[in-house]
Amino acid sequence: CADGTHHTYCCCGTVNTVEPLLIVAVARLFRKPFDGGKRTMDHGSQQPQTPQTPGPFPGYTGPQGPYPGQHPALLRLDEVQREIATLGPQVCSYSGLQSDREYKRLERELTRLLLEVDKVETEGRPELQQARKRAAGEVEGLLRYLEGNATHPSRLAIEELTQEAQSLLNEGVVGPFRQGQAQDAFEISEELVEAVQDVSMRLAQVKTGGNVPLRKARYKALTRVCAVQEILEGRVRTHMLALPLSDDTHEAVQRINQVMAQVSGARCQEVALLIGLSGRDSCAHLARILTELLVELDALDVSSNSAVRNYRKQVVEEINGLLKHLDLEGEGEETHRYDLAQNDSIREIEAIRGHVSVLREEVLRHGAAGQGTELQGLLTHLDQVDTGRNPCIREARRRAVLEVQALITFLDLWEALGRRNPGPDEPPPHVAVWRVLASLCNLQAQVLGFDGKRADKSYMVLEELLTKQLLALDAVDPQGDQGTKIARKQAVKHAQNILSYLDMKTDEWEY
Repeated sequence: CADGTHHTYCCCGTVNTVEPLLIVAVARLFRKPFDGGKRTMDHGSQQPQTPQTPGPFPGYTGPQGPYPGQHPALLRLDEVQREIATLGPQVCSYSGLQSDREYKRLERELTRLLLEVDKVETEGRPELQQARKRAAGEVEGLLRYLEGNATHPSRLAIEELTQEAQSLLNEGVVGPFRQGQAQDAFEISEELVEAVQDVSMRLAQVKTGGNVPLRKARYKALTRVCAVQEILEGRVRTHMLALPLSDDTHEAVQRINQVMAQVSGARCQEVALLIGLSGRDSCAHLARILTELLVELDALDVSSNSAVRNYRKQVVEEINGLLKHLDLEGEGEETHRYDLAQNDSIREIEAIRGHVSVLREEVLRHGAAGQGTELQGLLTHLDQVDTGRNPCIREARRRAVLEVQALITFLDLWEALGRRNPGPDEPPPHVAVWRVLASLCNLQAQVLGFDGKRADKSYMVLEELLTKQLLALDAVDPQGDQGTKIARKQAVKHAQNILSYLDMKTDEWEY
């Protein structure tokens, strides 16, 4: 109007006079461009508005506006948001360390985005300030998540165990090979195999708390250590074979022996590749070499000699055993490999564990009633569970087997105590061992029913009582009686198994 006010019409037809600044403030509150109160009076509809540019931030009109679309600051923040959406999944699946090249790349990209957000001019407007603050918060959150996972104690524990495996294998396999010592000249010891197995067991028990990058890091380390363990065990078995044959046996034997020597070298190279001690070769290159050796062996004519034919077959099996581990370069990139909640084998194992839990309750409440045969059947079922070369599933199956075995040993001891009929001439040391076994049977029943944590008082009491039984067994003097010596040794092993089972029940391991 001429006096500078704006008139709006209520539904009753009265005229309201509102100050222009108040109308602008209300319009800004609802994020709609202010049209100055203009209406097309023909139909009472609003004039068409400028289409908004799609993006995570709403359109904005400043005092110099309206802008044709979003405010330039919001357009820039939209671009940042799109980059965040691209980097986010990469950060959330990253499972490496701060020293890795990929970590440095992600950190550099996120830092760049943070600087880009900081450069955005807000002109003092609350809407722009909030949008910039939200974008900066998302980038900072990704940076914290990236650093937190790379420096998490469990991630560092995984790295320490990996380095321990590298040290063992460098000393026992890779180092001698690189020094020119043929693998046939030294023997892979049982101690080395057991040491690598111990590392894989400790890796499987690293706690991840359900964190996806930590699960991924644990799985990738486990698959490689377990693959190396299998290669070493295969080499130990090969030492038992009468290989190689003499060159005079057949004209093809000389070439098979040469291939066998190449396979020995390839075995050391594969160990180095899998455990991270080789930066030059690749699994794909080694796989091509081994495949070529297979083709060459297949072309040899050994049909006239069964011994040579069997020898070639064993060498082919050796090569195939190496080839099956060379697909691990991309292993662990697929989520379903390390996030096992929906894995069919895990579900099968959990179903068996549920059945064991029911049987355990029956035994503890009502005593033995023929559950032994059923428990043996569950062990057979667990042995048939397909682990798919997945070390986490292997560990889940191993723990389920220990649960079944713990219940079986308890039933065996309970029945043995029930059948016991001591004679008057039974040696006192033998009586002392049986007295300890009776105490162990009672304690094992408590351990089977224990469902607490290591910090619980009941856990510490059980641990102390079991330790006392070990001390009591140590104090038994067999007095030269061989039967008492054997009985005491078995009782000590039984007590240690109960302690190990109690420890396993409370280690809070997850898949």
